[in-house]
Amino acid sequence: MASALLLPQCSLPFSNLASGSLPSRPGPCKSSASSTRSPSSTTSLRPSLQIPDRLRREIDSFDPKIPLDEAHTPPSSWYTDPLFLDIEFDRVFYRGWQAVAGYVEQVASAHDFFTGRLGSLQFVITRDTNGHLRAFHNVCRHHASLIATACGRKSCFVCPYHGWTYGLDGGLLKATQISGIKNFHLHELGLLPINLATWGPFLLLNFNQQLEDEESSGESVGKDWLGSCSEILIAGGVDHSLKHVCRREYNINCNWKVFCDNYLDGGYHVPYAHGALAAGLELETYSTMVYERVSIQRCESMQIERGDDFDRLGSKALYAFIYPNFMINSCRYGPWMDTNLVVPTGPSKCQVIFDYFLESGSKEGETFIRRSLEESERVQMEDITLCEGVQKGLESQACFRGRYAPTREKAMHHFHCFLHENFTAD
Repeated sequence: MASALLLPQCSLPFSNLASGSLPSRPGPCKSSASSTRSPSSTTSLRPSLQIPDRLRREIDSFDPKIPLDEAHTPPSSWYTDPLFLDIEFDRVFYRGWQAVAGYVEQVASAHDFFTGRLGSLQFVITRDTNGHLRAFHNVCRHHASLIATACGRKSCFVCPYHGWTYGLDGGLLKATQISGIKNFHLHELGLLPINLATWGPFLLLNFNQQLEDEESSGESVGKDWLGSCSEILIAGGVDHSLKHVCRREYNINCNWKVFCDNYLDGGYHVPYAHGALAAGLELETYSTMVYERVSIQRCESMQIERGDDFDRLGSKALYAFIYPNFMINSCRYGPWMDTNLVVPTGPSKCQVIFDYFLESGSKEGETFIRRSLEESERVQMEDITLCEGVQKGLESQACFRGRYAPTREKAMHHFHCFLHENFTAD
């Protein structure tokens, strides 16, 4: 079975994040050779997995061509069969741009780095001495040890196993005790690069795209990752000025797609499960639009006289789902924005990573932040109860297939159609 999809192996305290303080700059790294950048290449992944006939029948039982008002949801096996997770890593997460649980502010200065993991793929993201963002497989070219852990600041990466040393541009600087070795060239054994892009405050990796000389531009990745929605989100205020507030992580006993489905039901569950949230929304204004790889749900917020001027959502709520597993909430119609990254940690388990942002120069203080986090926490705990209940139902041996509510669950159907397309791609 595929390894879990995990994210930065680093956690900074709120006080450090809020103040912008960082560990002290490391001293210079000594090396026996000048830094040489690894040659550009396409990242090599294992050959695509072959889908067993049994699984292919389960995939084909969902027909994306059937109109929404006649369609059935995918069978429960999509959410319970362990083999589906292997296929998802291979055909969904290892192809195309993928958001990571990290943000540009985390690697704002030269020598900053953090590490993470996408399934079985270990990576490190850093800003080199010249200020360029880089991403590499976090694997020593000698005997495959991880060369970095957690996050912080370094002037080079020294493998803890045998001391091989790499520059922040990926070039191999020093290989220890190689006397007598033949046909050995430092410039051929740098860290294997991964294509990296930034969009707004977000960092993205692409494991199967030809590596470019520098990190991809926001404009180009916007077209690939967001399509026509990039302008919508830019207009909503997603940009580099957003300042990170804190992160929260939730471990949930459900398949990752169950959480996505819950997010994509067009507000269907809100009046039944989120009473406090529903009280602040004009649910009759709820609307859903689907685009290339993105769906956007909008809802007007009620203007409630609360007596304390606390308004986390502002005049409108906007919920953007970016296939396959990234979500942007509120989109700064108020000063507050949060993102969710839903990551599989097993066939019936996932982790949801929330990152919270405020607009630069916001006058909102600690009270606003505390109350916003409290409201978010309440909604997440309500959603966890729902999602874990759905997972238990899917595992109840009923071979379940449901129906869509056509006026509400258009975005969910859009998500399932994309999954089917990835599953059946060559």
